[in-house]
Amino acid sequence: MTLPAAQPSQFSEDATWNSLKQVIAQSSGFQRWLAERASLGQTQSLQLEQLVSRYLRETLETLAY
Repeated sequence: MTLPAAQPSQFSEDATWNSLKQVIAQSSGFQRWLAERASLGQTQSLQLEQLVSRYLRETLETLAY
């Protein structure tokens, strides 16, 4: 009996994104950004993935200028 080949790239991408997400969430830049957004009431009911994605998008938009 042969087992189907695993999809290592998918597992690797998920593991990498989860690790990266955790590191970003612990960074001082993210913490400062989060505090600013929280004071404006913009972080209510958002999950960590949504917050990190929004942080990265805003940071990249800022760097693009």
